[in-house]
Amino acid sequence: MTTTILTNKPLAGKTAFVTGGARGIGAAIVKRLAADGASVAFTYVSAQSKADELVQEIQSSGGQAVAICANSADFDALKAAIQQTIHSFDGIDILVNNAGISSMKPYDQFALEEFDQLIDVNLKAVFVAIQATAPQMKSGGRIINIGSISAEFNPFPGNSLYVLTKAAVAGLTRALARDLAPQGVTVNNIQPGMIDTDMNPENGAYAAGAEMIPLGRYGKAFEIANMVAYISSEEASYITGASLNVDGGASI
Repeated sequence: MTTTILTNKPLAGKTAFVTGGARGIGAAIVKRLAADGASVAFTYVSAQSKADELVQEIQSSGGQAVAICANSADFDALKAAIQQTIHSFDGIDILVNNAGISSMKPYDQFALEEFDQLIDVNLKAVFVAIQATAPQMKSGGRIINIGSISAEFNPFPGNSLYVLTKAAVAGLTRALARDLAPQGVTVNNIQPGMIDTDMNPENGAYAAGAEMIPLGRYGKAFEIANMVAYISSEEASYITGASLNVDGGASI
């Protein structure tokens, strides 16, 4: 008797570009898109060993991935990474703007340099990446921004600038969804809640925040990656301009 092994690779033949993909939510996104058949290029800044390990893991599983050192705050480097990916893989079908930074302190203690840094990484880099990628995208292209439920629900003081940037990303998503709709490209914003990562571990400084989550726990990075995979797929072809909360019900 011959056993037939069926494989489900809904993103086979697609190329994805993910910013900040070496660790945390970004790494989970890279792994999931590669598992679904996409060739994935991702950027990192300082976590080269993690980036190399991730590439090796994907290649060992039969996937295709490449890591590119590029700081999203360096717009020339970001655009160069995108062009390298387009040249290497003959285009980009899925753009995931994941790279982001956070800083919490009383509003009157922020220096303007810190303001500029958060704006550059969390907002300007998103726009720069879209400008560099969207014009060459074919119908069916996907642009996915990783925002935050902080855009509409902020339980902690001292989060003013982060909230500002993530609310702006949500607005930018809505506007660009209309601009790119005639091209057949969708633009969506995934808004994670409290996710267990090395930057915000479930047993860390904000662990008490789990009490306000109806599901009673932090989310896992793969749960954000699952939503990215869905929005990247053909099944999500009629979703655009949306901000999709993945937060265990914290924002309800």
